Amino acid sequence: MRRRSLPTNPADQMEKLVGKNQQTRICALASLCAAFWFILFYFHFSVLNNGNVVEKSLDVEPQQPQHQPINQQQPPRHYPIHIEPKKEIIKPVEYLFTPALKTIENKSDPCGGRYIYVHDLPPQFNEDMLKECKSLSLWTNMCKFTSNAGLGPPIENIEGVFSNTGWYATNQFAVDVIFSNRMKQYECLTKDSSIAAAVFVPFYAGLDISRYLWGHNISTRDAASLALVDWLTKRPEWNVMGGKDHFLVAGRITWDFRRLSESESDWGNKLLFLPAAKNMSMFVVESSPWNANDFAIPYPTYFHPAKDAEVFTWQDRMRKLERPILFSFAGAPRPDNPKSIRGQLIDQCRKSKLGKLLECDFGESKCHSPSSIMQMFQSSIFCLQPQGDSYTRRSAFDSMLAGCIPVFFHPGSAYTQYTWHLPRNFSKYSVFIPEDDVRNNISIEQRLLQFSAEDVKTMREEVINLIPGLIYADPRSRLETFKDAFDVAVQAIVDKVTNLRRDIIAGRTNDDFIEENSWKYELLEEGQHEVGAHEWDPFFSKPKSEITAEAEAAKNSWKNEQRDGS
Repeated sequence: MRRRSLPTNPADQMEKLVGKNQQTRICALASLCAAFWFILFYFHFSVLNNGNVVEKSLDVEPQQPQHQPINQQQPPRHYPIHIEPKKEIIKPVEYLFTPALKTIENKSDPCGGRYIYVHDLPPQFNEDMLKECKSLSLWTNMCKFTSNAGLGPPIENIEGVFSNTGWYATNQFAVDVIFSNRMKQYECLTKDSSIAAAVFVPFYAGLDISRYLWGHNISTRDAASLALVDWLTKRPEWNVMGGKDHFLVAGRITWDFRRLSESESDWGNKLLFLPAAKNMSMFVVESSPWNANDFAIPYPTYFHPAKDAEVFTWQDRMRKLERPILFSFAGAPRPDNPKSIRGQLIDQCRKSKLGKLLECDFGESKCHSPSSIMQMFQSSIFCLQPQGDSYTRRSAFDSMLAGCIPVFFHPGSAYTQYTWHLPRNFSKYSVFIPEDDVRNNISIEQRLLQFSAEDVKTMREEVINLIPGLIYADPRSRLETFKDAFDVAVQAIVDKVTNLRRDIIAGRTNDDFIEENSWKYELLEEGQHEVGAHEWDPFFSKPKSEITAEAEAAKNSWKNEQRDGS
């Protein structure tokens, strides 16, 4: 018989059910609590900790997990803060000459880009020489020629050849003094060298060497040049460009400053061969075709106007003159120089009914009379200008001042020299007859007669228009509308330095420059940089290392100075 189960007590069942529910709730609460703390710790140690690392090393890229390929695309990783890496700022290079270039941009400043700073040299380099003017030349008392700011004594217009004012008996080697005194009147001088377009060194280099050319050893001849360089290189202005913005003036030919050796018998001093001087620019009345640190400026003439009106009046007078002489020559033969063509020129002048000769030699000579020379030039259509003791001669500028068309026989007498002051198209204002043609006995008279009256008129007008830029105005005044030889030279050196500074900033170099071809570079048109074969190569074919003939010519120039002093 099946046994029946006993009935269950409800209260007991309720107690059992409540007990089970309480255990379930406790477990649930424990699980929630554990989950909360797990999430909290995970968030703190994983997410926040990673964010701090990123903040501390912003420039470090997150590394790829070691177990994944590097090229496998990963999901983007989010950082709490994103900061861009710092970029390096590259500032433009500031040169010491930058303030000077910036003045060009100031259009309201008429002197912007034209300022000149003048060194205040110790008086031994200039003024002391003038105090000892009697010892500046072996044969000539230079005291009278250094008077009137370097112009010399006034010339009286007794014969009516000159104007009533503005004419002086100026020595051909007086440019040192004239130029320095003209600089005192320059309208854009500055005492702030940082804005200077160029730096002028008022050293009387020509007067210095003229004291010691004869009868002095090389130590004496070099002393002032060495002392000058020592003084300059210690100045802060020198450090701006190592002297490449400096310039000075010497009123003599370049060969007086280019002694080739340390031999006592060699001519001149070594100023232009000094390393520091090779950086500077030096104005001379005759430059070297083979060197790059000298530049030719005109010889001084007798005319030094103080007003523009004096120039206008003189030009008009030269246009209206009657010129009965076809060609003329003022000079002396050079019997000791077998290459000189002066003997042939003198013969042709004597034989021609259309020619005129003014012979110059020792003793009394009309060549020593400015009025005699200028009167002949004013009466001539063409004036013969062969080489002097060296390539150039003052007579070329005296003749152009008289409105006479110059006839040159060597390109080194003008065309490769005065490139700042004369047109590159030499046929506009002159005639060129190669020396070899004269040696082959061509007729100068017949050659010159080939020019028509209209050709002559055009060339003469060009010569007369050139007059203002070939003369030096009175240093005690300033022309208003004309640019004289001083103004032309100063503007040229300012342009040279400015272009060099711009090249430095742009990183342009001139590595292909060949100094022996310096004369060719001076003839290049704007924008040209390379030189090649030239029709005048035969005239300048001697290597620079063998330039001894010019030094000998300079050595013989004492004869001219002796004539001038007689």
